Amino acid sequence: MLTRHTDYDRLYQDFAWRIPNRYNIGVDTCDRHADGTGRLALIFVAESGAATEFSFDHFRRQSNRFANTLLAHGFARGDRLAILLPQTPETAIAHLAAFKAGLISVPLFTLFGEEALQFRLSDSGATGIVTDEAGAEKLRALHPVLPALRHIYVIGHGRSFETALDRASDSFVPVDTNPDDPALLVYTSGTTGNPKGALHAHRVLLGHLPGVELPQDFFPQPNDRFWTPADWAWVGGLLDVLLPAWHHGMPVVAHRARKFDPLEAVDLMVRHQIRNTFLPPTALKLMRMANVPPTPGLRSIGSGGETLGAELLDWATATFGVTPNEFYGQTECNLVAGNNGALFPIRPGSLGRAIPGHTVAIVDEAGREVPAGQIGTVAVRRPDPVMFLGYWNNPTATAEKYAGDYLLTGDQARQDEDGYLWFAGRSDDLITSAGYRIGPGEIEDCLIKHAAVSMAAVAGIPDPVRTEAVKAWIVLRPGVTGSPDLARDIQAFVRSRLAAHEYPRHVEFVDELPMTATGKIIRRQLRERG
Repeated sequence: MLTRHTDYDRLYQDFAWRIPNRYNIGVDTCDRHADGTGRLALIFVAESGAATEFSFDHFRRQSNRFANTLLAHGFARGDRLAILLPQTPETAIAHLAAFKAGLISVPLFTLFGEEALQFRLSDSGATGIVTDEAGAEKLRALHPVLPALRHIYVIGHGRSFETALDRASDSFVPVDTNPDDPALLVYTSGTTGNPKGALHAHRVLLGHLPGVELPQDFFPQPNDRFWTPADWAWVGGLLDVLLPAWHHGMPVVAHRARKFDPLEAVDLMVRHQIRNTFLPPTALKLMRMANVPPTPGLRSIGSGGETLGAELLDWATATFGVTPNEFYGQTECNLVAGNNGALFPIRPGSLGRAIPGHTVAIVDEAGREVPAGQIGTVAVRRPDPVMFLGYWNNPTATAEKYAGDYLLTGDQARQDEDGYLWFAGRSDDLITSAGYRIGPGEIEDCLIKHAAVSMAAVAGIPDPVRTEAVKAWIVLRPGVTGSPDLARDIQAFVRSRLAAHEYPRHVEFVDELPMTATGKIIRRQLRERG
Protein backbone atom coordinates (compact mmCIF):
# COMPACT_ATOMS: atom_id res chain seq x y z
CA MET A 1 0.00 0.00 0.00
CA LEU A 2 1.31 3.44 -0.94
CA THR A 3 1.38 5.91 1.93
CA ARG A 4 1.03 9.66 1.59
CA HIS A 5 4.24 11.20 0.36
CA THR A 6 5.44 14.55 -0.96
CA ASP A 7 8.37 13.36 -3.06
CA TYR A 8 7.51 11.36 -6.19
CA ASP A 9 11.12 10.42 -6.96
CA ARG A 10 11.68 9.06 -3.45
CA LEU A 11 8.36 7.19 -3.51
CA TYR A 12 9.20 5.65 -6.88
CA GLN A 13 12.75 4.67 -5.94
CA ASP A 14 11.81 3.17 -2.55
CA PHE A 15 8.92 1.08 -3.84
CA ALA A 16 9.31 -2.71 -3.72
CA TRP A 17 6.78 -5.36 -4.70
CA ARG A 18 5.73 -7.77 -1.96
CA ILE A 19 4.15 -10.73 -3.73
CA PRO A 20 3.47 -13.67 -1.37
CA ASN A 21 4.30 -17.24 -2.29
CA ARG A 22 0.65 -18.27 -2.08
CA TYR A 23 -2.11 -15.92 -3.13
CA ASN A 24 -5.79 -16.13 -4.12
CA ILE A 25 -7.85 -13.10 -5.12
CA GLY A 26 -11.04 -14.51 -3.58
CA VAL A 27 -9.44 -15.07 -0.20
CA ASP A 28 -7.70 -11.70 -0.26
CA THR A 29 -10.72 -9.59 -1.25
CA CYS A 30 -13.39 -11.38 0.75
CA ASP A 31 -12.55 -14.11 3.22
CA ARG A 32 -9.92 -12.21 5.22
CA HIS A 33 -12.45 -9.41 5.86
CA ALA A 34 -15.30 -11.77 6.77
CA ASP A 35 -14.70 -11.74 10.52
CA GLY A 36 -18.30 -12.08 11.72
CA THR A 37 -18.69 -8.39 12.46
CA GLY A 38 -20.86 -7.60 9.44
CA ARG A 39 -18.25 -5.33 7.91
CA LEU A 40 -19.83 -3.44 4.99
CA ALA A 41 -18.70 -4.59 1.54
CA LEU A 42 -21.34 -3.47 -0.97
CA ILE A 43 -24.25 -1.08 -1.27
CA PHE A 44 -26.39 -2.27 -4.16
CA VAL A 45 -28.67 0.41 -5.63
CA ALA A 46 -31.45 -1.09 -7.75
CA GLU A 47 -32.99 0.66 -10.74
CA SER A 48 -35.84 1.77 -8.46
CA GLY A 49 -33.31 3.56 -6.27
CA ALA A 50 -33.75 1.17 -3.35
CA ALA A 51 -30.44 0.39 -1.66
CA THR A 52 -29.43 -2.88 0.02
CA GLU A 53 -26.28 -3.37 2.08
CA PHE A 54 -24.20 -6.56 1.99
CA SER A 55 -21.35 -7.56 4.27
CA PHE A 56 -18.12 -9.42 3.60
CA ASP A 57 -19.61 -12.20 5.75
CA HIS A 58 -22.48 -12.49 3.27
CA PHE A 59 -20.15 -12.69 0.28
CA ARG A 60 -18.00 -15.31 1.97
CA ARG A 61 -21.01 -17.53 2.68
CA GLN A 62 -22.55 -17.12 -0.76
CA SER A 63 -19.32 -17.53 -2.72
CA ASN A 64 -18.54 -20.65 -0.68
CA ARG A 65 -21.95 -22.06 -1.58
CA PHE A 66 -21.44 -21.36 -5.26
CA ALA A 67 -17.90 -22.76 -5.20
CA ASN A 68 -19.30 -25.98 -3.72
CA THR A 69 -21.97 -26.01 -6.44
CA LEU A 70 -19.40 -25.63 -9.21
CA LEU A 71 -17.26 -28.49 -7.94
CA ALA A 72 -20.33 -30.68 -7.45
CA HIS A 73 -21.27 -30.02 -11.08
CA GLY A 74 -17.93 -31.26 -12.32
CA PHE A 75 -15.94 -28.05 -12.75
CA ALA A 76 -12.21 -28.66 -12.47
CA ARG A 77 -9.28 -26.39 -11.75
CA GLY A 78 -8.57 -24.17 -14.76
CA ASP A 79 -12.08 -24.47 -16.25
CA ARG A 80 -13.61 -21.21 -17.46
CA LEU A 81 -16.72 -19.71 -15.89
CA ALA A 82 -18.28 -16.87 -17.90
CA ILE A 83 -20.14 -14.10 -16.06
CA LEU A 84 -22.70 -12.16 -18.11
CA LEU A 85 -24.10 -9.73 -15.55
CA PRO A 86 -24.05 -5.99 -14.78
CA GLN A 87 -23.03 -4.51 -11.42
CA THR A 88 -24.90 -6.83 -9.04
CA PRO A 89 -24.06 -8.78 -5.87
CA GLU A 90 -24.33 -12.00 -7.88
CA THR A 91 -21.55 -10.79 -10.20
CA ALA A 92 -19.18 -10.49 -7.27
CA ILE A 93 -20.29 -13.85 -5.82
CA ALA A 94 -19.59 -15.61 -9.12
CA HIS A 95 -16.10 -14.12 -9.47
CA LEU A 96 -15.18 -14.89 -5.87
CA ALA A 97 -16.41 -18.47 -6.17
CA ALA A 98 -14.42 -18.99 -9.37
CA PHE A 99 -11.24 -17.64 -7.80
CA LYS A 100 -11.62 -19.73 -4.65
CA ALA A 101 -12.40 -22.88 -6.68
CA GLY A 102 -9.31 -22.43 -8.86
CA LEU A 103 -11.35 -21.64 -11.98
CA ILE A 104 -10.82 -18.84 -14.51
CA SER A 105 -13.60 -16.24 -14.59
CA VAL A 106 -14.52 -14.69 -17.94
CA PRO A 107 -16.37 -11.36 -17.54
CA LEU A 108 -18.75 -10.52 -20.41
CA PHE A 109 -20.59 -7.27 -21.18
CA THR A 110 -24.38 -7.47 -20.98
CA LEU A 111 -24.85 -5.41 -24.13
CA PHE A 112 -22.94 -7.91 -26.27
CA GLY A 113 -25.02 -9.31 -29.12
CA GLU A 114 -25.20 -12.99 -30.03
CA GLU A 115 -22.21 -12.87 -32.39
CA ALA A 116 -19.94 -11.22 -29.80
CA LEU A 117 -21.03 -13.68 -27.12
CA GLN A 118 -20.59 -16.69 -29.38
CA PHE A 119 -17.03 -15.73 -30.27
CA ARG A 120 -15.92 -15.19 -26.66
CA LEU A 121 -17.68 -18.25 -25.25
CA SER A 122 -16.39 -20.45 -28.06
CA ASP A 123 -12.86 -19.08 -27.94
CA SER A 124 -12.61 -19.41 -24.15
CA GLY A 125 -14.24 -22.84 -24.09
CA ALA A 126 -16.33 -21.73 -21.11
CA THR A 127 -17.92 -24.67 -19.29
CA GLY A 128 -20.55 -22.58 -17.53
CA ILE A 129 -22.04 -19.13 -17.36
CA VAL A 130 -23.85 -17.03 -14.77
CA THR A 131 -26.39 -14.61 -16.22
CA ASP A 132 -29.85 -13.11 -15.84
CA GLU A 133 -33.00 -13.73 -17.85
CA ALA A 134 -32.00 -11.26 -20.58
CA GLY A 135 -28.68 -13.04 -21.00
CA ALA A 136 -30.31 -16.46 -20.91
CA GLU A 137 -32.58 -15.42 -23.76
CA LYS A 138 -29.54 -14.63 -25.94
CA LEU A 139 -27.92 -17.92 -24.98
CA ARG A 140 -30.91 -20.05 -26.00
CA ALA A 141 -30.15 -19.42 -29.65
CA LEU A 142 -26.42 -20.05 -29.14
CA HIS A 143 -26.53 -23.17 -27.02
CA PRO A 144 -26.48 -25.63 -29.98
CA VAL A 145 -23.22 -24.13 -31.29
CA LEU A 146 -21.50 -24.02 -27.89
CA PRO A 147 -21.07 -27.69 -26.93
CA ALA A 148 -18.61 -26.89 -24.13
CA LEU A 149 -21.16 -24.69 -22.35
CA ARG A 150 -22.83 -27.30 -20.16
CA HIS A 151 -24.14 -25.20 -17.28
CA ILE A 152 -26.21 -22.00 -17.39
CA TYR A 153 -26.95 -20.47 -13.99
CA VAL A 154 -29.72 -17.86 -14.15
CA ILE A 155 -30.12 -15.39 -11.29
CA GLY A 156 -33.52 -14.36 -9.99
CA HIS A 157 -35.92 -15.55 -7.29
CA GLY A 158 -36.45 -19.27 -7.67
CA ARG A 159 -34.06 -19.54 -10.61
CA SER A 160 -31.16 -21.97 -10.96
CA PHE A 161 -28.49 -19.76 -9.36
CA GLU A 162 -30.44 -19.12 -6.14
CA THR A 163 -31.66 -22.71 -5.98
CA ALA A 164 -28.10 -24.00 -6.23
CA LEU A 165 -26.92 -21.70 -3.46
CA ASP A 166 -29.80 -22.68 -1.17
CA ARG A 167 -28.84 -26.34 -1.46
CA ALA A 168 -25.07 -25.94 -0.98
CA SER A 169 -22.94 -25.76 2.13
CA ASP A 170 -21.43 -22.42 3.12
CA SER A 171 -18.26 -24.16 4.28
CA PHE A 172 -15.50 -24.33 1.68
CA VAL A 173 -11.72 -24.63 1.72
CA PRO A 174 -10.31 -22.43 -1.07
CA VAL A 175 -7.97 -24.02 -3.58
CA ASP A 176 -4.32 -23.34 -2.75
CA THR A 177 -3.10 -21.08 -5.57
CA ASN A 178 0.16 -19.31 -6.24
CA PRO A 179 0.38 -15.76 -7.65
CA ASP A 180 1.09 -16.99 -11.19
CA ASP A 181 -1.89 -19.35 -11.43
CA PRO A 182 -4.48 -18.15 -13.99
CA ALA A 183 -7.54 -16.43 -12.57
CA LEU A 184 -9.13 -14.09 -15.09
CA LEU A 185 -9.66 -14.04 -18.86
CA VAL A 186 -10.58 -10.57 -20.12
CA TYR A 187 -11.24 -9.97 -23.80
CA THR A 188 -9.87 -6.87 -25.47
CA SER A 189 -12.23 -4.39 -27.10
CA GLY A 190 -11.47 -5.70 -30.58
CA THR A 191 -11.15 -2.33 -32.27
CA THR A 192 -8.91 -4.01 -34.87
CA GLY A 193 -9.80 -7.58 -35.84
CA ASN A 194 -11.26 -10.15 -33.48
CA PRO A 195 -10.88 -9.50 -29.75
CA LYS A 196 -8.16 -11.43 -27.97
CA GLY A 197 -8.45 -13.02 -24.55
CA ALA A 198 -5.89 -11.58 -22.14
CA LEU A 199 -5.19 -14.22 -19.50
CA HIS A 200 -4.27 -12.84 -16.08
CA ALA A 201 -2.88 -14.50 -12.98
CA HIS A 202 -4.04 -13.96 -9.40
CA ARG A 203 -1.14 -11.51 -8.95
CA VAL A 204 -2.79 -9.08 -11.36
CA LEU A 205 -4.76 -7.55 -8.51
CA LEU A 206 -1.62 -6.86 -6.50
CA GLY A 207 -0.10 -5.35 -9.63
CA HIS A 208 -3.05 -2.97 -9.94
CA LEU A 209 -2.91 -1.60 -6.41
CA PRO A 210 -0.29 1.19 -6.80
CA GLY A 211 -2.07 2.37 -9.97
CA VAL A 212 -5.32 2.69 -8.02
CA GLU A 213 -3.88 4.09 -4.81
CA LEU A 214 -1.83 6.89 -6.39
CA PRO A 215 -4.42 8.46 -8.79
CA GLN A 216 -7.13 8.05 -6.14
CA ASP A 217 -5.05 10.28 -3.86
CA PHE A 218 -3.49 7.55 -1.73
CA PHE A 219 -6.59 5.38 -1.43
CA PRO A 220 -7.81 4.28 1.02
CA GLN A 221 -8.38 6.97 3.63
CA PRO A 222 -10.92 6.84 6.49
CA ASN A 223 -14.56 6.83 5.29
CA ASP A 224 -13.65 6.25 1.65
CA ARG A 225 -16.38 4.73 -0.51
CA PHE A 226 -15.86 3.77 -4.18
CA TRP A 227 -18.16 3.81 -7.20
CA THR A 228 -17.80 3.77 -10.98
CA PRO A 229 -20.28 3.70 -13.86
CA ALA A 230 -17.79 1.45 -15.69
CA ASP A 231 -19.18 -2.05 -16.06
CA TRP A 232 -17.56 -4.78 -14.00
CA ALA A 233 -17.16 -6.76 -17.21
CA TRP A 234 -14.20 -4.52 -18.00
CA VAL A 235 -10.83 -4.11 -16.32
CA GLY A 236 -11.83 -0.51 -15.47
CA GLY A 237 -14.71 -1.65 -13.28
CA LEU A 238 -13.44 -4.95 -11.90
CA LEU A 239 -9.71 -4.34 -11.36
CA ASP A 240 -9.69 -0.55 -11.04
CA VAL A 241 -12.53 -0.33 -8.51
CA LEU A 242 -14.29 -3.40 -7.07
CA LEU A 243 -11.40 -5.75 -6.28
CA PRO A 244 -8.85 -3.10 -5.17
CA ALA A 245 -11.42 -1.57 -2.82
CA TRP A 246 -12.19 -4.99 -1.36
CA HIS A 247 -8.50 -5.78 -1.03
CA HIS A 248 -8.42 -2.85 1.39
CA GLY A 249 -11.72 -3.85 3.01
CA MET A 250 -13.45 -0.68 1.77
CA PRO A 251 -17.11 -0.53 0.65
CA VAL A 252 -18.19 -0.22 -2.97
CA VAL A 253 -21.45 1.12 -4.37
CA ALA A 254 -22.97 -0.88 -7.25
CA HIS A 255 -25.74 0.35 -9.51
CA ARG A 256 -27.44 -1.53 -12.33
CA ALA A 257 -27.87 1.34 -14.77
CA ARG A 258 -29.30 0.54 -18.19
CA LYS A 259 -27.73 3.71 -19.57
CA PHE A 260 -25.45 6.32 -18.10
CA ASP A 261 -27.48 9.33 -16.98
CA PRO A 262 -25.29 12.27 -15.87
CA LEU A 263 -27.85 13.77 -13.47
CA GLU A 264 -28.66 10.38 -11.95
CA ALA A 265 -24.93 9.75 -11.51
CA VAL A 266 -24.53 12.98 -9.55
CA ASP A 267 -27.59 12.15 -7.43
CA LEU A 268 -26.17 8.69 -6.73
CA MET A 269 -22.83 10.12 -5.62
CA VAL A 270 -24.50 12.59 -3.26
CA ARG A 271 -27.10 10.20 -1.80
CA HIS A 272 -24.60 7.43 -1.08
CA GLN A 273 -21.73 9.64 0.04
CA ILE A 274 -19.33 8.52 -2.66
CA ARG A 275 -15.80 9.71 -1.93
CA ASN A 276 -13.84 8.02 -4.71
CA THR A 277 -14.81 7.39 -8.30
CA PHE A 278 -13.49 6.26 -11.63
CA LEU A 279 -15.22 8.36 -14.27
CA PRO A 280 -14.18 7.53 -17.86
CA PRO A 281 -13.67 10.56 -20.14
CA THR A 282 -16.95 9.84 -21.93
CA ALA A 283 -18.83 10.05 -18.63
CA LEU A 284 -17.19 13.37 -17.80
CA LYS A 285 -18.01 14.74 -21.25
CA LEU A 286 -21.65 13.70 -20.91
CA MET A 287 -21.82 15.31 -17.48
CA ARG A 288 -20.46 18.52 -18.92
CA MET A 289 -23.00 18.38 -21.76
CA ALA A 290 -25.78 17.95 -19.20
CA ASN A 291 -24.45 20.92 -17.20
CA VAL A 292 -24.58 18.96 -13.93
CA PRO A 293 -24.62 21.12 -10.79
CA PRO A 294 -21.58 21.60 -8.55
CA THR A 295 -21.14 18.39 -6.59
CA PRO A 296 -19.17 18.46 -3.34
CA GLY A 297 -18.17 15.44 -1.33
CA LEU A 298 -15.75 13.68 -3.66
CA ARG A 299 -12.21 13.15 -2.38
CA SER A 300 -10.72 11.71 -5.57
CA ILE A 301 -11.55 11.17 -9.23
CA GLY A 302 -9.63 8.84 -11.51
CA SER A 303 -10.08 8.82 -15.26
CA GLY A 304 -8.54 6.91 -18.15
CA GLY A 305 -9.12 5.53 -21.62
CA GLU A 306 -8.78 8.79 -23.57
CA THR A 307 -6.88 11.94 -22.62
CA LEU A 308 -9.00 14.61 -20.94
CA GLY A 309 -7.29 17.83 -21.99
CA ALA A 310 -7.12 21.14 -20.16
CA GLU A 311 -10.69 22.29 -20.84
CA LEU A 312 -12.33 19.16 -19.43
CA LEU A 313 -9.94 19.09 -16.47
CA ASP A 314 -10.80 22.70 -15.61
CA TRP A 315 -14.54 22.02 -15.88
CA ALA A 316 -14.34 18.91 -13.68
CA THR A 317 -12.26 20.71 -11.06
CA ALA A 318 -14.74 23.57 -10.88
CA THR A 319 -17.74 21.23 -10.76
CA PHE A 320 -16.53 18.58 -8.31
CA GLY A 321 -14.02 20.53 -6.26
CA VAL A 322 -11.30 18.00 -7.05
CA THR A 323 -9.07 17.64 -10.11
CA PRO A 324 -9.31 14.27 -11.89
CA ASN A 325 -6.10 12.27 -11.96
CA GLU A 326 -5.67 10.56 -15.31
CA PHE A 327 -4.14 7.11 -15.45
CA TYR A 328 -2.98 4.90 -18.27
CA GLY A 329 -2.88 1.22 -19.14
CA GLN A 330 -4.52 -1.42 -21.26
CA THR A 331 -6.23 -4.76 -20.74
CA GLU A 332 -2.94 -6.67 -21.03
CA CYS A 333 -0.95 -4.40 -18.69
CA ASN A 334 -3.06 -1.88 -16.82
CA LEU A 335 -2.47 1.18 -14.62
CA VAL A 336 1.25 1.62 -15.26
CA ALA A 337 1.25 5.43 -15.46
CA GLY A 338 -0.84 8.14 -13.88
CA ASN A 339 -1.17 11.43 -12.06
CA ASN A 340 -1.49 12.65 -8.52
CA GLY A 341 -1.95 16.40 -8.31
CA ALA A 342 -0.89 16.47 -4.66
CA LEU A 343 2.39 14.69 -5.42
CA PHE A 344 3.49 16.41 -8.63
CA PRO A 345 1.98 19.07 -10.91
CA ILE A 346 -0.60 17.88 -13.42
CA ARG A 347 0.28 18.88 -16.94
CA PRO A 348 -2.99 18.97 -18.90
CA GLY A 349 -2.94 16.53 -21.78
CA SER A 350 -0.30 14.33 -20.17
CA LEU A 351 -0.94 10.75 -19.09
CA GLY A 352 1.22 11.37 -16.05
CA ARG A 353 4.35 9.58 -14.91
CA ALA A 354 5.24 5.95 -14.26
CA ILE A 355 3.40 4.49 -11.28
CA PRO A 356 5.77 3.16 -8.58
CA GLY A 357 6.62 -0.45 -9.32
CA HIS A 358 6.43 -0.12 -13.10
CA THR A 359 9.17 0.71 -15.62
CA VAL A 360 7.59 2.60 -18.52
CA ALA A 361 9.59 3.73 -21.55
CA ILE A 362 9.15 4.97 -25.11
CA VAL A 363 10.80 2.54 -27.53
CA ASP A 364 11.20 1.92 -31.24
CA GLU A 365 10.03 -1.22 -33.08
CA ALA A 366 13.08 -3.16 -31.87
CA GLY A 367 12.43 -2.31 -28.23
CA ARG A 368 15.21 0.30 -27.98
CA GLU A 369 14.49 3.36 -25.88
CA VAL A 370 14.22 6.59 -27.88
CA PRO A 371 15.39 10.06 -26.78
CA ALA A 372 13.13 12.30 -24.71
CA GLY A 373 10.64 14.18 -26.87
CA GLN A 374 10.65 11.61 -29.69
CA ILE A 375 7.46 9.73 -30.53
CA GLY A 376 7.63 5.98 -30.16
CA THR A 377 5.68 3.10 -28.64
CA VAL A 378 4.73 3.08 -24.97
CA ALA A 379 6.34 -0.01 -23.46
CA VAL A 380 6.49 -1.67 -20.04
CA ARG A 381 9.49 -3.68 -18.86
CA ARG A 382 8.91 -7.26 -17.74
CA PRO A 383 8.59 -8.93 -15.32
CA ASP A 384 5.73 -6.97 -13.82
CA PRO A 385 2.93 -8.40 -11.62
CA VAL A 386 0.21 -6.49 -13.48
CA MET A 387 1.31 -7.95 -16.83
CA PHE A 388 -0.82 -10.63 -18.47
CA LEU A 389 0.27 -14.24 -18.84
CA GLY A 390 -0.47 -14.18 -22.56
CA TYR A 391 -3.27 -14.27 -25.10
CA TRP A 392 -5.59 -17.24 -24.75
CA ASN A 393 -4.66 -19.94 -27.28
CA ASN A 394 -2.68 -17.41 -29.31
CA PRO A 395 1.07 -17.78 -28.74
CA THR A 396 1.90 -15.93 -31.98
CA ALA A 397 0.05 -12.79 -30.88
CA THR A 398 1.63 -13.10 -27.44
CA ALA A 399 5.14 -13.22 -28.92
CA GLU A 400 4.37 -10.21 -31.14
CA LYS A 401 3.36 -8.23 -28.07
CA TYR A 402 6.99 -8.11 -26.89
CA ALA A 403 10.27 -6.67 -28.13
CA GLY A 404 13.10 -7.87 -25.94
CA ASP A 405 12.25 -7.13 -22.32
CA TYR A 406 9.44 -4.73 -23.18
CA LEU A 407 5.73 -5.31 -23.61
CA LEU A 408 4.59 -3.09 -26.48
CA THR A 409 1.26 -1.40 -25.83
CA GLY A 410 0.78 -0.29 -29.43
CA ASP A 411 0.13 3.25 -28.21
CA GLN A 412 2.27 6.06 -29.59
CA ALA A 413 3.54 8.75 -27.23
CA ARG A 414 6.53 10.83 -26.27
CA GLN A 415 8.13 11.25 -22.85
CA ASP A 416 9.49 14.61 -21.77
CA GLU A 417 12.60 15.26 -19.70
CA ASP A 418 10.59 15.04 -16.46
CA GLY A 419 9.12 11.65 -17.27
CA TYR A 420 5.61 12.82 -18.23
CA LEU A 421 3.99 10.78 -21.01
CA TRP A 422 2.18 12.56 -23.85
CA PHE A 423 -0.21 10.41 -25.86
CA ALA A 424 -0.05 10.71 -29.65
CA GLY A 425 -2.44 7.92 -30.68
CA ARG A 426 -2.62 4.22 -31.39
CA SER A 427 -0.08 2.95 -33.89
CA ASP A 428 -2.86 2.54 -36.42
CA ASP A 429 -4.39 5.92 -35.45
CA LEU A 430 -1.36 8.01 -36.40
CA ILE A 431 -1.94 10.18 -39.44
CA THR A 432 0.79 10.55 -42.06
CA SER A 433 0.19 13.83 -43.86
CA ALA A 434 2.69 15.63 -46.11
CA GLY A 435 5.55 13.89 -44.31
CA TYR A 436 4.28 14.73 -40.83
CA ARG A 437 3.28 12.09 -38.28
CA ILE A 438 0.23 13.51 -36.53
CA GLY A 439 -1.44 12.11 -33.43
CA PRO A 440 -5.20 12.70 -33.12
CA GLY A 441 -5.18 13.33 -29.35
CA GLU A 442 -3.82 16.89 -29.39
CA ILE A 443 -6.21 17.94 -32.18
CA GLU A 444 -9.22 16.46 -30.39
CA ASP A 445 -8.21 18.25 -27.20
CA CYS A 446 -8.05 21.53 -29.12
CA LEU A 447 -11.38 20.94 -30.84
CA ILE A 448 -13.38 20.49 -27.63
CA LYS A 449 -12.13 23.87 -26.41
CA HIS A 450 -14.23 25.48 -29.15
CA ALA A 451 -17.46 26.88 -27.71
CA ALA A 452 -19.63 24.98 -30.21
CA VAL A 453 -18.01 21.55 -29.80
CA SER A 454 -19.18 18.91 -27.36
CA MET A 455 -17.21 15.87 -28.54
CA ALA A 456 -14.75 15.30 -31.36
CA ALA A 457 -12.79 12.54 -33.04
CA VAL A 458 -9.98 12.86 -35.56
CA ALA A 459 -8.62 10.38 -38.09
CA GLY A 460 -6.78 10.36 -41.38
CA ILE A 461 -8.53 9.85 -44.72
CA PRO A 462 -6.84 9.17 -48.09
CA ASP A 463 -5.49 12.23 -49.87
CA PRO A 464 -3.85 12.07 -53.33
CA VAL A 465 -1.29 14.74 -52.47
CA ARG A 466 -0.65 14.44 -48.73
CA THR A 467 -1.12 10.64 -48.43
CA GLU A 468 -3.62 11.37 -45.69
CA ALA A 469 -5.62 14.42 -44.70
CA VAL A 470 -6.85 15.22 -41.21
CA LYS A 471 -10.61 14.91 -40.82
CA ALA A 472 -12.68 15.78 -37.76
CA TRP A 473 -16.06 14.31 -36.85
CA ILE A 474 -17.77 16.66 -34.43
CA VAL A 475 -20.75 16.39 -32.08
CA LEU A 476 -22.01 19.90 -31.41
CA ARG A 477 -23.33 21.28 -28.14
CA PRO A 478 -27.12 21.29 -27.69
CA GLY A 479 -28.76 24.12 -29.61
CA VAL A 480 -25.86 24.58 -32.05
CA THR A 481 -26.44 23.86 -35.73
CA GLY A 482 -23.67 22.81 -38.07
CA SER A 483 -22.93 24.91 -41.13
CA PRO A 484 -20.07 25.58 -43.59
CA ASP A 485 -19.33 28.82 -41.75
CA LEU A 486 -19.06 26.99 -38.43
CA ALA A 487 -16.79 24.37 -39.99
CA ARG A 488 -14.47 27.10 -41.28
CA ASP A 489 -14.48 28.79 -37.89
CA ILE A 490 -13.51 25.51 -36.18
CA GLN A 491 -10.74 24.94 -38.72
CA ALA A 492 -9.33 28.42 -38.10
CA PHE A 493 -9.62 27.85 -34.34
CA VAL A 494 -7.40 24.76 -34.51
CA ARG A 495 -4.97 26.22 -37.07
CA SER A 496 -4.31 29.27 -34.92
CA ARG A 497 -3.65 27.15 -31.82
CA LEU A 498 -1.73 24.18 -33.18
CA ALA A 499 -0.05 24.15 -36.58
CA ALA A 500 -0.97 24.51 -40.23
CA HIS A 501 -0.39 20.82 -40.93
CA GLU A 502 -2.59 19.71 -37.99
CA TYR A 503 -5.85 21.53 -38.55
CA PRO A 504 -8.69 19.38 -39.93
CA ARG A 505 -9.00 19.97 -43.66
CA HIS A 506 -12.33 18.16 -43.55
CA VAL A 507 -15.06 18.64 -40.94
CA GLU A 508 -18.22 16.55 -40.62
CA PHE A 509 -20.94 17.20 -38.05
CA VAL A 510 -22.45 14.02 -36.57
CA ASP A 511 -24.99 13.12 -33.91
CA GLU A 512 -22.71 10.62 -32.19
CA LEU A 513 -19.29 8.99 -32.42
CA PRO A 514 -18.63 5.26 -32.76
CA MET A 515 -17.27 3.97 -29.46
CA THR A 516 -16.31 0.71 -27.85
CA ALA A 517 -18.29 -0.51 -24.87
CA THR A 518 -15.55 1.00 -22.68
CA GLY A 519 -16.02 4.47 -24.17
CA LYS A 520 -13.05 4.61 -26.51
CA ILE A 521 -13.47 6.14 -29.96
CA ILE A 522 -13.31 3.58 -32.77
CA ARG A 523 -11.32 5.58 -35.27
CA ARG A 524 -11.14 2.61 -37.62
CA GLN A 525 -14.87 3.00 -38.30
CA LEU A 526 -14.39 6.70 -38.96
CA ARG A 527 -11.58 6.01 -41.42
CA GLU A 528 -13.81 3.51 -43.21
CA ARG A 529 -16.50 6.16 -43.59
CA GLY A 530 -13.94 8.46 -45.23
